[in-house]
Amino acid sequence: MLSRKTKHTLLKIISMFSVVRGYNIPVIALAQYLSAIFILAPEKRALDVLLDFNLFIIVLVSGLTIASGYIINNFYDSKKDLINRPNKSQLDRLVSQKTKLQVYFTVNFIVFLLAFLVSFRAVLFFSVYIFLIWFYSHKLKKITIVGNLTASFLAVLPFFAILLYYKNLYPQIFAHATFLFLLILIREMIKDLENIKGDIANDYQTIPVLFGEAFSKKIITLLTVSTIIPIYYLVEVFEVGYMDIYFYVSMIILIFFLQKLWKSNTKPDYLKLHNILKFLVVSGVFCIVLINPSVLIHGKKIVETIVH
Repeated sequence: MLSRKTKHTLLKIISMFSVVRGYNIPVIALAQYLSAIFILAPEKRALDVLLDFNLFIIVLVSGLTIASGYIINNFYDSKKDLINRPNKSQLDRLVSQKTKLQVYFTVNFIVFLLAFLVSFRAVLFFSVYIFLIWFYSHKLKKITIVGNLTASFLAVLPFFAILLYYKNLYPQIFAHATFLFLLILIREMIKDLENIKGDIANDYQTIPVLFGEAFSKKIITLLTVSTIIPIYYLVEVFEVGYMDIYFYVSMIILIFFLQKLWKSNTKPDYLKLHNILKFLVVSGVFCIVLINPSVLIHGKKIVETIVH
């Protein structure tokens, strides 16, 4: 049997894992590596990319920065989350606000130290990233539209860390980034519909709060339709290999998403829409492999050669 003290410690660890949304960070790290292998450095061997120490540090620092961002966001949103996410909020509150701040500053200090191992430019990039996350959590997220745009931009920013590292400005990279940005922006606006009660109670000036749910749905519809533009370029203009299958399926799912959007009017309905968008984002990460599946075959051959 576990002692009371051990149980309490385990609960605090689980609580902190919930605060930093530890389940999201490995997906982002995987997305960065797959982007490096298949989009940003296609001329390099996959194994060389995987064994690149500087890239590993950038991915690690990105994960730590995102974790610290979730902590400071949770710190400022504690009252709002009591209304919008009561169950998660109860778990998160097992760690005190003071402890959250201590972990936040400790993680950011580690980020600075690790970024110096790569370059001063990396230190500058992540310093700006940390500041923007704090400024968003403290001020910007309460401002109409600005909060949504900033949250979406910050979610895409880790991929620009990889972009700066490889210094490859392929136009298809921006098409991929635009599609991802639009999906995340739509998801942020769905979250506003989902969390409208907490936003009203805490004076968050979101679109549904100021202009109503119908107007918010019109904006979401416009943004969803606009995803056709990056999809067109990625499928018809640029070379994305078999990943075009993902974009065609995404279009079908987004049509279904719009139909469901206009029938939705409760928090569970909006949560389902949120999960549809989350599925598209996460599946898009794994589907990056479809750009050039032969890389995996070659990688398997290399591993077999090393083993034998």
